[in-house]
Order: sequence, then structure tokens, then C-alpha cells
Amino acid sequence: MKQNPKYRHEYKYICDAAQNAVLKTRIRALMKSDSHCGKDGAYCIRSLYFDDWNDSCYYENESGVGSRDKYRIRIYNADPGRITLERKSKERSMTLKISSPITEEMCRQLMKGKTPVITEDMPEQQKEIFLEMQQKCMRPVVIVEYLRYPFVEQNGNVRITFDENIRSSNEIDKFLEPEISARPILTRGQSVLEVKWDEFVPDYIIQQLQLDSLQWSSFSKYYLCRRYNSYGGIRT
Repeated sequence: MKQNPKYRHEYKYICDAAQNAVLKTRIRALMKSDSHCGKDGAYCIRSLYFDDWNDSCYYENESGVGSRDKYRIRIYNADPGRITLERKSKERSMTLKISSPITEEMCRQLMKGKTPVITEDMPEQQKEIFLEMQQKCMRPVVIVEYLRYPFVEQNGNVRITFDENIRSSNEIDKFLEPEISARPILTRGQSVLEVKWDEFVPDYIIQQLQLDSLQWSSFSKYYLCRRYNSYGGIRT
């Protein structure tokens, strides 16, 4: 089925351990866990991000450029059976994500900094992303891994996620392996709360989140993981 992506609102906040525990308990009473979660209500996300030789994605995020794109491949729970290629576009506080499944062979080519050969039988969105990555000379630069607790609400198409134990790794050649070496990039106990929606967020959710008391963040996990990477990535 053809995707019909559209821009969504997205806001991010830094939570300490106490705020995370309280807000997660409140939201759990109001919203359903994502259907892809395990018994603990979470799943592990591992993404391999790409940037050009000028590190444009990194510096555009740092300078707050209003319109920018990020490219990544993503797996869940370290399972190479489902690999997704994604381009995430940002326009101020609005985001648009298009994605396409790719094969393990394609993934391994990308891990080596090679864009797969574009063929006519590829899905249109896959061809589009591959062509852009090829034109921009994108290469793999960092792995971002974290544990996500996602909650969904059909009313307003709201999605709230608590991302914990956010880690950074330069072991790009081990992206598809069960375990990789990584380091935390936030202060102990901190996590990232993301609030995403289409048209509105129901009042009963806003009241429980009390967002005014949280620290709003404009930086992406990709930016933070490159900035604080201890394995020789972007300088701090």
C-alpha cells in the first residue's frame, strides 16, 4: 500500500528520573502501549545515522536551521529480520518521515558507505532516498541506541514516547550484531520525552504531562550522540 506521509508536530523534553517515573505512570493510565511493545511495555531501537563529508546534518541541527533532513537505517530489538531505511525531514517543530524496508544486503552496503544500485523495480520511496543519499555523498557516522516506552492515542493521533538509556556507538561494522559497545550521552537518570501529534493533543493528556515544568530540547539524539561520542566522532 502506498504511503501518504504528512508533517506532524513534534516536541522533545529532557526528564530526570523522578519526572520520568511520575509522567510514565500518569500516561500509562490514559493511553495504550504501542502494539509492538514487549511484555515490559518497551522495545529497543538501534539506528545508524548518515551525514555528508561536511557534517551538514550535524551543523544544521546545532545552528537550528529550520528546514533539514536526516537519513538513517533502523532495527528493533537488534533483529536484522526487519530493517528500515528512513528520511526524516524537519520544518521548525514539524516533522515528516518516509520509510522503506530494505534487505540485509542493502543494509550492509550502506554500512560500508556504499549506496545500493538503484533499479526500476525498487519502491519509489526507496529509490528517492537512495538517490538523495548518493547525490549528497552520505556516509555512516554514528549508531544511536535506546530503550523506548511508546504510548498511543487515536484521538488526535497522539504518540508519546519515553526514551531511556540513550547510547552512542561508533561500531558501525557491528550494527546488525546482537550486542555493541556504546556509552550513555545524558546525565545518569535522564531521558527524553517526545510528544507527537497531527491536529491536537487532548486536554486530559496535556494536564497530566505538565510540560511547562520540563526542560524543552531542540537537539536530536543524533546530534547529542555525535557531540558526546567518546570514540572520536564530532569534537566537543
